[in-house]
Amino acid sequence: MTARALSAPAPFLSAPWRDRQGEFSPFKLAVLVGLCLPALWLAWLAATYSLGPRPYTEAIHLTGLWAIRILLLSLLVTPLRQMLRQPRVMLVRRMVGVAAMVYALAHLLLYVSDTGFDLGKVVSEIVLRFYLTIGFIALAGLVALGVTSTDGWVKRMGGKRWQLLHRIVYGIAILGLVHFVLQTKLDVTEAMLTAGLFLWLMGYRLLSPKGAAPPLWRLALLVPLAALGTALLEAGWYGIGTGAPFWPVLMANLDVEFGLRPALWVGIVSAGMLVVGILGRRLQARKPPRRRGAAPAKEAHAVGP
Repeated sequence: MTARALSAPAPFLSAPWRDRQGEFSPFKLAVLVGLCLPALWLAWLAATYSLGPRPYTEAIHLTGLWAIRILLLSLLVTPLRQMLRQPRVMLVRRMVGVAAMVYALAHLLLYVSDTGFDLGKVVSEIVLRFYLTIGFIALAGLVALGVTSTDGWVKRMGGKRWQLLHRIVYGIAILGLVHFVLQTKLDVTEAMLTAGLFLWLMGYRLLSPKGAAPPLWRLALLVPLAALGTALLEAGWYGIGTGAPFWPVLMANLDVEFGLRPALWVGIVSAGMLVVGILGRRLQARKPPRRRGAAPAKEAHAVGP
């Protein structure tokens, strides 16, 4: 980590569309706009009375859904940087992680508002309902990561301790996914799809050498493994939750008569990431060789998992 990186102003105090040198970054601006779109869409639905008969419930659901989606996007930043050989991708990791925290806080605030700001009821519900308890723990973890995501905190804690703290993001993601599944009443399709994508993200980290993209054969292996893992999760969940027979539910993931099941979608996304890995290697092969004695480009300091 360079002294210049530590002395750079914290992103909370500078425009989020600027890079670490203070220059305008179209890439960061595009990501920022993308992160704001779900909130703008939710505001439009609320303004046009399009949230259905229970607007608070729908708004709570949407903010929670986008919180977990964006959290997974933050975990995707490192694989994309490694596969595409593009260090600048890391510039948005902190922004994406903080956005996940903001949506999660909005999720809680809307829930509190729906109770008429009855904090006693909110606390009792969080304590007595298991899925709310683990959801609140996940939110508290996200807030801790968001608060300590600045360069100042990296300097205060030291790199190793800071990295150790921010590895709890994996546990936070698991808690968030369990909360998502448990609060889903009937159709757990989206929850299982999200869980399957998380399986791919964890599988990527297990199969990749430290600091580098895994070989293509390992990325190819992740395609069936992530899909199978998703199918097993869904079959296990229905078996535990409803007593449905395990094998028929597992085989239903191959039945496309009523649309693609989560396992097949995860397989498609995993195959897409394999294509990204192939393109990244081809782009790298086309780059002119670095001149002898030239210093490698330094990757901008970023925070997050």
